Amino acid sequence: MANKHPSSANEQLSLDFGEYGNSPKPSPEFISHISPAKPTIVFDSYWRFAAERQNIFFKRFRGEPFPWTNDPILSRYKFTNAYRASDRTSQYLIRHVIYRNDLPSTPDEVFFRIMLFKLFNKIETWQLLESQINNIIFAQYSFEQYDQILTEAMSKGQAIYSAAYIMPSGGRVLGYTTKHRNHLKLLERMMSDELPKKLQDAKSMHQGFNLLRAYPTIGDFLAYQFITDINYSEITNWTEMEFVVPGPGALDGICKCFRDLGGLNEPELIKFMAESQEQEFERLGLNFQSLWGRKLQLIDCQNLFCEVDKYARVKHPDISGKSGRTRIKQKYSLTKSPINYWYPPKWGINQAIQEDKPFD
Repeated sequence: MANKHPSSANEQLSLDFGEYGNSPKPSPEFISHISPAKPTIVFDSYWRFAAERQNIFFKRFRGEPFPWTNDPILSRYKFTNAYRASDRTSQYLIRHVIYRNDLPSTPDEVFFRIMLFKLFNKIETWQLLESQINNIIFAQYSFEQYDQILTEAMSKGQAIYSAAYIMPSGGRVLGYTTKHRNHLKLLERMMSDELPKKLQDAKSMHQGFNLLRAYPTIGDFLAYQFITDINYSEITNWTEMEFVVPGPGALDGICKCFRDLGGLNEPELIKFMAESQEQEFERLGLNFQSLWGRKLQLIDCQNLFCEVDKYARVKHPDISGKSGRTRIKQKYSLTKSPINYWYPPKWGINQAIQEDKPFD
């Protein structure tokens, strides 16, 4: 990150020492490096959280017994993984929706499956549709069939949408009073517009984001999430280090990590975090285990800001964010089965995972 307001190391230290509380005082090199942004004590908690959450991931992967951490906050509350693609829903999408040997692999079909899954973002909804339709193929798609299955599920009290984020209904634009019907029609519109082909032809993730962002009900946050999921497939092949859009939770986390952004914007700060990760882990004496050689990407650093926002509600209750939230709602529950981790083949890490798997 460039220093937009050059000053001596001593001047920078005098500005920033008070922000670290009982944490080790940052070195002049550190302060100079991060300037002009001014961090709070939560900045260090960001890196400690990332390292410990990844330690938990690998302890679970190796089959070590619970508990996997001495951190009372991580033990009690639910947090996503340091790497977005390691979370259960993303893993299911990659392994059981995108890369399917038994289903067509054309861009149209893969895109249709991704968006059908992501519009609901709920594993159980995908499994429900698959159990009754058998093969989820766009060439055989019927609005009436999909609508009937989802309507019956809702009539039985089943939730068909994930609570991870809110999907706007789009009734005013798409014409239905029932949300899932609007989203089926939205997906039909995307397919009619040949959006998969347009995404293939897009020169950058930002351009792909703009293509999605143009559709009703899809704002900045959803467009960024969707383009990231599409990029897990072979439809596109952009680096995850070229473009980022901070969501509301990430904006709160950034607000807590920095008392002054120093004239930088939030995407620039996320980029800084991704580019300086090794230096920051070393500065704090943290042993961060990367994802089999894959460093934290922009999407991961964005998500970590969201998670540290929650973490800081308990760890640093005196530092408030934009939302004013003071509690973490979701408690951790050890109920779900282990995940057989597998990532987009183009990342080139699946072989290393197989070699690293513990014996049963």
